[in-house]
This record gives sequence, C-alpha cells and structure tokens, in this order.
Amino acid sequence: MRQDWIFDVLSDLRSFALTNGLPALAAQVETAMRVAEVELAARATMTGGRPRPN
Repeated sequence: MRQDWIFDVLSDLRSFALTNGLPALAAQVETAMRVAEVELAARATMTGGRPRPN
C-alpha cells in the first residue's frame, strides 16, 4: 500500500504526544489512525486493491 507512510507519521506524532504529556492529543491521533485504516481499506476495495490516482 503506497499510503503506509501515513501510519509512520501518525505513530511518531502519537509517541511525541505521550512523551510530552499530551494524552488527549495521543488519543486523537489513535482515532486518526483507525480512521485512516478504515478509509484506506475502503479505497483499496473500491479500486480492486490498486491505489487510486490522486
């Protein structure tokens, strides 16, 4: 999946938030990660597993 990089970015942001005492931000990033997972999976399903051109 070409969009795997987004999970790396969100994971880094979550780690930063936890390290710096920002638990609400960390929770929001976790939500964003779940949303990204669902939307990217749906997008792959709609395009037959092929990344849709941007």
